[in-house]
Amino acid sequence: MEITSTGNLHFGLTVEDLKRPHTSQPWNPLIAQTCYRRGIIETWGRGTVKMAELTDEAGLTPPEFEEIGNSLLVRFLPTRYVPPTRVGHDLSLLQRDILQVLAQQGPSTSAQIRGALENETPPRTLLWNLQMLKELGLIDSTRKGRGFVWMLKGVHL
Repeated sequence: MEITSTGNLHFGLTVEDLKRPHTSQPWNPLIAQTCYRRGIIETWGRGTVKMAELTDEAGLTPPEFEEIGNSLLVRFLPTRYVPPTRVGHDLSLLQRDILQVLAQQGPSTSAQIRGALENETPPRTLLWNLQMLKELGLIDSTRKGRGFVWMLKGVHL
């Protein structure tokens, strides 16, 4: 997930400053003070530090901060693979299950994938769905002996 805020960091703040306690100087102190009194914010200069603390407590990857042009980007990285539900068209439940199996097991033969699926799937049906996922650019395969090993494409967790 990425969140972008228009405007540069100001008052000499750097992206590195956002990762540790820092002085906050709001652009509009009157609005900031009103937000503080209403309980919308708890203190100045703690938002980015608090995000890092909360993600750490939850065992998640800390957020990344990046200045891009005239905006600040905060990026929260995934900690596990979440199969898409739509890639040009809706994916079937079986196709999503195949992606989840490959995410959990890593590179697998079609027999290994069939064994990990909850519902009994005929070999030809599985092969057809593997080919469809490959055509959609979600998985890849390499030849191993007489068969293939299937893997997620471009997933680096």
